[in-house]
Amino acid sequence: MRIAVPRETAPLERRVGLVPDGVGRLVKAGNTVVVERGAGASAGFTDAAFEAAGATLADGFAATVAGAEIVCKVQRPSPEEAAALPSGALLISFLQPAQQRPLLEQLAARQVTALAMELVPRTTKAQSMDALSSQATVAGYKAVLLGAAHLPRLLPMLTTAAGTLAPAKALILGAGVAGLQAIATARRLGAIVSAFDVRAAAKEQVLSLGAKFIEAETVAGAETAGGYAKELAEEQQRKVLEAVGKALPGADLVITTAQIPGRAAPRLVTDAMLATMQPGSVIVDLAAETGGNVEGTRAGETVTAHGVTLIGAVNLPSTVPYHASQMYGRNILTLLQHLLTKEGALQLDLADPITGAMAVTHGGAVRGN
Repeated sequence: MRIAVPRETAPLERRVGLVPDGVGRLVKAGNTVVVERGAGASAGFTDAAFEAAGATLADGFAATVAGAEIVCKVQRPSPEEAAALPSGALLISFLQPAQQRPLLEQLAARQVTALAMELVPRTTKAQSMDALSSQATVAGYKAVLLGAAHLPRLLPMLTTAAGTLAPAKALILGAGVAGLQAIATARRLGAIVSAFDVRAAAKEQVLSLGAKFIEAETVAGAETAGGYAKELAEEQQRKVLEAVGKALPGADLVITTAQIPGRAAPRLVTDAMLATMQPGSVIVDLAAETGGNVEGTRAGETVTAHGVTLIGAVNLPSTVPYHASQMYGRNILTLLQHLLTKEGALQLDLADPITGAMAVTHGGAVRGN
């Protein structure tokens, strides 16, 4: 197989689709891997490292993807890039399929089969391909560091000659992968941590990390079969807001992580709730790009409301590009190993529970939209 790894051109994107270790494994398996010059530079992977792994370097997107049977990216291609993809190629990247119908139609018109990394099913077999989880791990970690950098106080308790400093209190809303990593990171930094999640199964995980779990009045049916939180009915949402509203006034740092695949993020913190918080408190909203968990959040901006700093975090994994690329690259590598036969042929079986769930275009048509 001829596999192409272009340089990412989306604003603020510093990751790369495959790292030298993955390239080396694919080359040893008999594949040809073409990497665009500078593709890994922002993530700390040099052209020389890719060459040493067996990659061929190319100049520019068009030259990189020319003749490629598989194209591996992080962000979805621009319309110009999509137009340059070889007809019949396989594209693997994040695609935001629910919001990108025109792009999917463009890819379908070029007979490109597109696999959306957002749609890796949450099954045991697909766990090592789950890019949403790998990148959420990075986001949860970085969110705590970002919030701590904006706080007017330290996170840990300190006993010094100048007196004892009380530890900060952190509240994590949403105990999925990002939330659990945020809990662990805040705990390591010395904060007193509590967490809330609508899913009953999250309680045990939160407690295992040494955080306090905030109980809401029973919220039934809050989890999909795939393990994601799902949209709640009006009465259930009211119970959630009541529980969150009681916890906010005592929090110094709040990380919100609640998202619903393919839907706007649920509103967990209203403007009235912000008014009850201590001045100088900080909220990092990881759902800012999908509408935000916090009223007043602006994606990509830091604003203040009622004395509370609201950070509309955007693409945090890209701010830790080395390890984020390592993890994403391993997700891609595992997926490719699933798709390629022992003889090196590409096997696209849409009846396969992994491939079929991820395929958003195939055979000239848009699927599942």
